[in-house]
Amino acid sequence: MPKKIIGFSKLSREEKIDWLSEKIFDDSNQVRSLLDNYLNSNKDIQAIHDSFSENSISNFYLPYSLSPNFLINNKNYTIPLVTEESSVVAALSNAAKFWFDKGGFKSKVESFTKRGQIHLSFNGDKEALKEFINNNREYILKSTDNITKNMKKRGGGISAINIIDKTNDLKNYFQLSIDFDTSDSMGANFINSCLEAMSKKIDELSKQYDFFIKSGYSINIIMSILSNYTPDCIVEAHAECDIKDLIDIEGIESKEFAKKMKYAFDIAKVDINRAVTHNKGIMNGIDAILIATGNDFRAAEAGIHSYASLNSKYESLSECTILDNKFRISIKIPLSVGTVGGITDLHPLVKLSLQILGSPSSKDLMSIIACVGLAQNFAAVRSLITSGIQKGHMKMHLINLLIKNNANEDQIKRAKKYFVDKEINNSSVSEFIESNK
Repeated sequence: MPKKIIGFSKLSREEKIDWLSEKIFDDSNQVRSLLDNYLNSNKDIQAIHDSFSENSISNFYLPYSLSPNFLINNKNYTIPLVTEESSVVAALSNAAKFWFDKGGFKSKVESFTKRGQIHLSFNGDKEALKEFINNNREYILKSTDNITKNMKKRGGGISAINIIDKTNDLKNYFQLSIDFDTSDSMGANFINSCLEAMSKKIDELSKQYDFFIKSGYSINIIMSILSNYTPDCIVEAHAECDIKDLIDIEGIESKEFAKKMKYAFDIAKVDINRAVTHNKGIMNGIDAILIATGNDFRAAEAGIHSYASLNSKYESLSECTILDNKFRISIKIPLSVGTVGGITDLHPLVKLSLQILGSPSSKDLMSIIACVGLAQNFAAVRSLITSGIQKGHMKMHLINLLIKNNANEDQIKRAKKYFVDKEINNSSVSEFIESNK
């Protein structure tokens, strides 16, 4: 029977590494050396990183990149990106450059409501619950005063309380759905704190409510939590130009290119196999800037992919249209992000990213992120209908394969020239290194 370790979190970093080395790596000093090499030499910065998560023993690095020439709402941005995937940054930079002289990208935030729910069971009818909430609304809201005080100063706070009857789905199941405006913060901690304070007050008041006592009704709070489904926190972005301004791309005449692009986008609307990969391409760009700006990419992924299923089937998030000789690509997504609070106040590179972007508001950042997703989408589909996705991807992946095969600086330099028109894969790179020692 395997033995579990007790008190692992209380061990020092050195003790955790000793345990790891002994149990899994036969006391290998290489493990300690590897982990030490990825520590920051500045102890203050390392202490910041250690504070982000539990049981930390080192740092896990990813490239921090820049993509310039993003013209968004007539403002020129340089986009900070964190991604390990080959060709994402190059594709984004090419797409930004392509659209720059055609008016760039336009974007607007259509709605800005975030939401959380108090999930409860109630053995009475909806009207009785509704009356209780309405009679006690002032006290319920007042229970959050200490939490909402600063948010109200920034123009945010609680904007609505709605009762949702879910008893057709689950016996006695009701929700209190609470709408929030969290200003420039993502607002997860704020929303959850408000919900928990309201839950306690509702529980307290319900046990003193005469009608419930006489009728034998009771509220049982199950849980209180924000929702990462944000269909009322929506941003739209688009780019358009005359078809003639597309110019010939990869040998394809502009009208033919426009038609093929539209057809490729249409396929992603009707076929789930393509839609999932189409949207993954969008998220390649979105996740990279979310990470660079210290935002929760997992929450964004969950909300955005659920939005892709809004019409009862999973479909693409973006569209391509041709009307009156105008070629247009567009995207509409739910997005909840912040530019203050959380890791944005702590991580030095997150602070730098926001400075690079001109210290945007959360609404500005929503627009920037949507445009980055659309640019990545355009670049990917353009590759698919012209040269194929692998040409650009494998060109960027070449360096990874060379490093994997322990190529030296001279071999890397020669390989870049040799593989300009050659097939790139692990075998061909390995053979090249063997013959160029």
